[in-house]
Amino acid sequence: MPDKPAADASPHLDDDAIAALMEPLTDIVVQAGAAILAVDRHRMLVEGKADGSPVTEADLAADRIIMDGLAALAPQIPTLSEERLHDATPPYHGLFFLIDPLDGTKEFVGGREEYTVNVALVANGVPILGVVGAPALGRIWRGHVGRGAERLMVTKDGSARTAEPIHTRATPRRGSPWIVAVSRSHGDPRSEKFIEARPGAIRQMLGSAVKFGRVAEGGADIYPRLAPTCEWDVAAGHAVVVAAGGAVTDGHGAPLRYGGARKGFSMPEFIAWGDPTAPASF
Repeated sequence: MPDKPAADASPHLDDDAIAALMEPLTDIVVQAGAAILAVDRHRMLVEGKADGSPVTEADLAADRIIMDGLAALAPQIPTLSEERLHDATPPYHGLFFLIDPLDGTKEFVGGREEYTVNVALVANGVPILGVVGAPALGRIWRGHVGRGAERLMVTKDGSARTAEPIHTRATPRRGSPWIVAVSRSHGDPRSEKFIEARPGAIRQMLGSAVKFGRVAEGGADIYPRLAPTCEWDVAAGHAVVVAAGGAVTDGHGAPLRYGGARKGFSMPEFIAWGDPTAPASF
């Protein structure tokens, strides 16, 4: 008899099989977004997690839809959700899904529209496919590394979608201002110092992973976050930016790794670059 595979053996998919996941993953993100939109923000219960961040019934509703959808779509691939850390068994190797059911909960609670649903497929520590949905904005950014990226305009019920290819843009010419995507809710001194080193930089104040979308579609040159965050906040946007022609590195231009090697799946810092050659001159 052949040897029984190890219980922790990682699944393997070729590039075509990974590409085939894009449409059903987009469907799952649309469904999760619809569940978030259905929540009455004036009456919902808001609770605090152990780290002090808020969680709402919208986060949990989106989490259930995504987890059920992934279990039906690809049961062989492990899944890590921000809302299910108690089930996590790090470190993760090979393929795994990394999700943030509602990125930008503070924006959502505050009544703003810049919140997202983030789903990434990570392979050997590197995001290779990402879907970032902004349900209140009617937009989805998605990308498969090596196969390009798209922006979709989506009706709120998901019944109609129009897609167009997107690409990052080159570093601004000397004398031209950098457009920098910055967080509305999470400013930090190191990121500000980094931005100030680019004279005349124009700040775009945005919430959640929408900032990755702006870099991926060429609407911003860079998105620095030189302060701690978590892997699920970054992975889907990372894949989209790289698929669109950009790069995502740490604060020194080195690659990022995902899978829980750091406690709590922390991500100490990152920079999303529209121009992949920019980190070399950083």
